[in-house]
Amino acid sequence: MSDLVVESVRHLNQLLPLKARQDQLPPALRALHRAVIESLVKQGRPPSGPEIAAIVGTDQVDAALERLAADDLVVLSPDRREIRGAYPVTADVTKHEVRVSGHHIHAMCAVDALSVGPMFGLSLEIDSRCRQTGTAVHIEQQAERVVSASPSTVKVGVRWQTPQGSAAASLCMEMVFLRDADAAAAWHQGDLQRHTVYTLDQAVQFGAGFFKPLL
Repeated sequence: MSDLVVESVRHLNQLLPLKARQDQLPPALRALHRAVIESLVKQGRPPSGPEIAAIVGTDQVDAALERLAADDLVVLSPDRREIRGAYPVTADVTKHEVRVSGHHIHAMCAVDALSVGPMFGLSLEIDSRCRQTGTAVHIEQQAERVVSASPSTVKVGVRWQTPQGSAAASLCMEMVFLRDADAAAAWHQGDLQRHTVYTLDQAVQFGAGFFKPLL
C-alpha cells in the first residue's frame, strides 16, 4: 500500500476503531458481527432473529444488539429490535447502491462501497452520484480490481471529522464520489488539511485495508 493509503487506514482506525472494538467483544458477539456483514453481502439482508439467536442464545439477543450498537458496530432500526446494517453495508437506502451476489444492497459511503469486493473476493457494480455535480457514477469491480468506471475520471473524497453519534449519520456522509479533479477541487476548496482525494485504486486499497481485518 502507498504511504497515503497506510496513513488513511491509520487515521480512520483512530476516528472509527471498528477492529479494536470488535476485538474487545466476547467470541459470540464477534461471530455475530461478522455474520451480519456476510449476510448483508451474500444474502442481501441482515440475519433474522432466529439466526441471531442461534449465534448468541435466545435470551441474549436484545443484549447483543445493544452492545453492538453501543460500539457503533451495527446500525439498528428505530425500535432497536432489528439490525439494519454493519459497516460497510446496510439494508437501508443510501446514495451508494451495490449490486452483489444477485442482490441490491447499499453502502454507508463511497469508501465502503468499494470495500465490499475486496472483503469477499466478489464481483459487483456500484451506482452513485458525484457529491459536487450530481453526475451519475457507475463502477464495475472484481474483488480489488476496478474493471470499469464511468466517468473514467471519478475520484473519492473524504472530509475528515470525528463521528458524532453513529458514523453512518456523520463521518460516512462525507466520504463521497467526485466526478473528476475539477469537481474534487470545488468540493475541498483548497482545504487539504481536512480533505483527502483518492484515485479509485487508492480508495479500494484504503477500504480493503480498513475493512478486511474485520473478517
